[in-house]
Amino acid sequence: MFVKKGEVLFRQGEEGPLYHIKSGLFKVVRLQEDGHVFLFNIILPEEMIPHHSLISQKEYHGTVIALIDSEVEIISPTEWYKELHENPQKFEEVSIQLQQKLRMMQKRIDQLTTVSPMERLLLLEEWLEGYLPGQTIYSILTQTEIGQLIGLRRETVNRLLKKKS
Repeated sequence: MFVKKGEVLFRQGEEGPLYHIKSGLFKVVRLQEDGHVFLFNIILPEEMIPHHSLISQKEYHGTVIALIDSEVEIISPTEWYKELHENPQKFEEVSIQLQQKLRMMQKRIDQLTTVSPMERLLLLEEWLEGYLPGQTIYSILTQTEIGQLIGLRRETVNRLLKKKS
């Protein structure tokens, strides 16, 4: 299934299938009680989502939106969980996927503990370049979203971008 930039793959609170990201890039946002939307994750090619439903189904924790044109494979939850129980090797695959995601998140947390705001921005750019060569963070995320990922206000991101250019 192809998903165009800006299209929603699934919405927070819904239940549905799992997805294997074949190509592209997605953001995961969560609607807060006060009505604000907060970007809290980036989904990369080869990930299976939602991560929290790889072993047992649960409603979607956030809304997933394509940042660039992407391709996904839809996976039936019934078939997925049946295969998990019939094939114990599948649990190892799930464990490896979750381990990779945790390691990616550890890198992102390390970026947040960097003192200099400019360093945070540069590390985020470097991180994305490692996963999607040729893509710039500024072409796919707003200044507010960049700020949410690196723990800065939009105004600070704006100043940093002006300083860089």
